[in-house]
Amino acid sequence: MTSDDDAFREQVRTWLAGHLVGEWADLKGAAGSEAYEERRAWNRLLAEHGWTCLGWPEEHGGRALSLAQQAIFHEEYARADAPETINHLGEQLLGPTLIAFGTDEQKARFLPAIRTVDELWCQGYSEPGAGSDLAAVKTRAVLDEAAGEWVVDGQKVWTSWAHEADWIFVIARTEPGSSRHSGLSFLLVPLDQDGVEVRPIEQITGDSEFNEVFFTGARTPASMIVDEPGEGWRVAMALLGFERGVSVLGQQVGFEKELSDLIDLARATGALDDPVLRDRLAAQSAEFEVMRVNAVRSLTEATPGADNVAKLVWAGWHRRLGELAMDVCGAGSLTAASDVEPVEASFRSPNGYAPNVGGTLIAQGPKYDLDRWQRLFLFSRADTLYGGSDEIQRNILAERVLGLPKEARG
Repeated sequence: MTSDDDAFREQVRTWLAGHLVGEWADLKGAAGSEAYEERRAWNRLLAEHGWTCLGWPEEHGGRALSLAQQAIFHEEYARADAPETINHLGEQLLGPTLIAFGTDEQKARFLPAIRTVDELWCQGYSEPGAGSDLAAVKTRAVLDEAAGEWVVDGQKVWTSWAHEADWIFVIARTEPGSSRHSGLSFLLVPLDQDGVEVRPIEQITGDSEFNEVFFTGARTPASMIVDEPGEGWRVAMALLGFERGVSVLGQQVGFEKELSDLIDLARATGALDDPVLRDRLAAQSAEFEVMRVNAVRSLTEATPGADNVAKLVWAGWHRRLGELAMDVCGAGSLTAASDVEPVEASFRSPNGYAPNVGGTLIAQGPKYDLDRWQRLFLFSRADTLYGGSDEIQRNILAERVLGLPKEARG
């Protein structure tokens, strides 16, 4: 770190300390679906003060900050317990992808609205039959030359924040008869149209951050394709590289805070006196240090497979942290405050729905409120699945890095 970096760190700390006050102080630690509209207002405040798109080139509205200074911002943001941002998919993923592959018209149309948080994006990759295996997508798009539009049909699933987004970037098959990585294109599709239906998916946490998205004759202008037709795989892989960029260091600081708070809880409740729990907390701490070193190395060294190793490491670590939190909390972790009134629903749920005479399904189980550690445990069950499952990460490392024979496909 240089003296300029130290000065920048102080600037970030001072700004956050001076602005995470008053109404904004209530947003500290807010994440997921908590206080969503308030966090969007906070994100717009960040944009007004130049704290979005830090690594973007200046000609596209960014600040062109160094990798070190971007890392400093994410670290200090996490340490300040500032609310989770809502614009990650646009700012950290699509924005850099458009800068690298988009046309001048696409950059002019979309980048300013991403920077100011006026348009939100979601990612249309996974499908019911193509989760971590992105090359198996079946959503198709056909160019209607007379209308000058792409016509999209298919389904995406586990689409984070589609119910709040304005646009979706979609991987679709545009070459009939193509398979696997060939014949795919990267399209930008507006969500506010008759040909798109978004259905939220209820999670075991009680939130609905993920969605199914159905395309039935959905349309987008012919110009809304990034790079050339059939080059979607190349664009999609580049975007995933941006996804595991510098913001991962902020994620590490968040993990460190969770671990520190859990150790404090164990000390306060006496759970730390249990030699087994104490050893597990010590092991979790040692593993964290290894994870942090690996995260820094992945940003500074061009090591094949580093992103895949990082995903395997942090996903498993965070999932184990959730399990450890339940053991530290003890029997109390099995209970939650609940509202026993039944809730009408139009779908069947693990909580147990029973049909009434009109066919509407009525929830018989209670709604419940989770504490911080229960939410961590339940949500982290998915850490080893989303963003590329552990099995897919290991296959990529085996086949593309170690050169082992490819897995047999049915």
